[in-house]
Amino acid sequence: MQRRVTGFHQDDEGHWVAELECGHTRHVRHDPPWKERPWVLTEESRATRLGTTLDCVACDNPEEVSP
Repeated sequence: MQRRVTGFHQDDEGHWVAELECGHTRHVRHDPPWKERPWVLTEESRATRLGTTLDCVACDNPEEVSP
């Protein structure tokens, strides 16, 4: 299910996490060559992604999400 990005934070390992309007989160790692997301590296480029949508895996599969 597509959800709007409302913010970003870093996890304990320093990876970027998108905060979604539904209250769930999704990692948005830049980890070449597997994941190419150079836009997560600067505050300015992350700001351009606010309001865009990402697929929320937790909303798509609520039975697999721990409480």
